[in-house]
Amino acid sequence: MYQPRTDKQPGVIRSLDWWTIGIYLALLTFGWISVCGASYTYGDTDIFSLSTRSGMQIIWIGTSICLGFVLLMMDDRFYDTFAYIVYGLLLLLLFATIFNPHEIKGSRSWLVLGPLRLQPAEFAKFATALAVAKFMSTYGFNIHKWKDFIGAAMIVFLPMLFIVGQKETGSALVYLSFSLMFYREGMPGSVLFTAVAMVVYFVVGIKYEQVMMWDLHTSVGKFVVMMLVHIFTAGMIYVYCDNRKEARKVLYYCLGITLIFLLFSQFVIPFDVLWVQIAISGCLIVYLMYRAVSTRLSRYFLIAAFAVSSITVFFAANYLLNNVMQPHQRVRINVLLGLEEDLAGAGYNVHQSEIAIGSGGLQGKGFLNGTQTKLKFVPEQDTDFIFCTVGEEEGFLGSATVLILFLCLILRLIKLAERQPFTFGRIYGYCVLGIFLFHLFINVGMVLGLTPVIGIPLPFFSYGGSSLWGFTLLLFIFLRIDAGRNLIRQ
Repeated sequence: MYQPRTDKQPGVIRSLDWWTIGIYLALLTFGWISVCGASYTYGDTDIFSLSTRSGMQIIWIGTSICLGFVLLMMDDRFYDTFAYIVYGLLLLLLFATIFNPHEIKGSRSWLVLGPLRLQPAEFAKFATALAVAKFMSTYGFNIHKWKDFIGAAMIVFLPMLFIVGQKETGSALVYLSFSLMFYREGMPGSVLFTAVAMVVYFVVGIKYEQVMMWDLHTSVGKFVVMMLVHIFTAGMIYVYCDNRKEARKVLYYCLGITLIFLLFSQFVIPFDVLWVQIAISGCLIVYLMYRAVSTRLSRYFLIAAFAVSSITVFFAANYLLNNVMQPHQRVRINVLLGLEEDLAGAGYNVHQSEIAIGSGGLQGKGFLNGTQTKLKFVPEQDTDFIFCTVGEEEGFLGSATVLILFLCLILRLIKLAERQPFTFGRIYGYCVLGIFLFHLFINVGMVLGLTPVIGIPLPFFSYGGSSLWGFTLLLFIFLRIDAGRNLIRQ
């Protein structure tokens, strides 16, 4: 229960973080200008008409502001008390959406209610953040206990599973952003490092798989990945077992034996050195298991598990790309890695958005004067690729201003999350921070050709009500929780 302090408490209005609200309103304004520029067609006489997307975006913005006001007027205890109920309802809605008969652009993630279309996946983000915050703030929770950690991870994994069932992989990947919160709350750095290492294996292995070393039968991609497995394993022995001598010995043996057989293959009998590396990896895993038993240190088991997982990912990467991923996803990854050049197909969006941003120059072409966007060269230019409109019409200066606004928002969220007196508020705050960071990094990155095109909106900019309401819910629930920080709980 909450008990007010003996001294007079400031009201909700005075306790609100008005800097964050100001940034929110500024982003909404820039977002509407961008939607207007992206959806404007030569000859339109009224950009405020409800028959235009810019006019409808005003409706979404107005309803979002009203929604934010309602969220601020609610008791902050409501979000903690009903977190599981809200989460359960959204899970049911996500599950029901899998069987939705309306398929839009190959996805079943939209519910069509007459003229209104809603995407439950956008609202599931705040519900998942509330549920995982409540679960992790319960008495006795310890993220270092596997039972507790798996329980929290399952809360995040379930909506991901249902969203994948809707054929909306991009929205499902957003839930990986919860890793930031887990790391802040004490998740071992080895888990985060393992995830990064797996991505490195996938990218390096796929990109350089067909490149051969000199005149040998060894693939550069496969060779480098196995070398990285050995180096990373030795590094984990050094960091987590605090044994520099053993780590150095493991590294020298792995690299030395590999080098000997590499030279043998080059100058004596050509063969695929990969098989030697696999044998070395097998010996290394056996050695780690032996050390775990002899020293009774479970960390050796975990390092052995890392090595096994690394080799599994190494062999599964190619199968995953060619047999599991959808054809359009496979093409997008190949284009991103430079394996294919499909400017008329999968690479068309990115290529046109790069042209639009580059044509903006320093100061841009001016409001409603962008040629690439006005002539509709960039598909989805008012939703997923809306940042190219900013670059074309506002130029480098306008793009930098938008990114600085987002940076200010991120810094405010960090400040607000760190000043929370209760675990629930801090965890929810870092969930919100992670989601905003993921959307910003991936969306801007895919417009610039730096990340895969996975189709997620830019917060407060992309056209549509579901995403705007979803981001408003995330942000204003946190602002209301923060405004109640002066109450103490017994």
